Amino acid sequence: MAHMIKADDCIGCGTCLDDCPTEAISEKDEVYTIDPELCTDCGTCAENCPVEAIEEK
Repeated sequence: MAHMIKADDCIGCGTCLDDCPTEAISEKDEVYTIDPELCTDCGTCAENCPVEAIEEK
């Protein structure tokens, strides 16, 4: 199951973007999203998010 970023909780720090090994996370207009087709559910993004804005779908 892919992860998702809770937009209301995200502070736009970019940590998840830098940490994603499959480049499933993208940023547009300071909003980060996770492509479920590319996400391997490794959990690295969620583990490293400083505000816990990423959760499993």
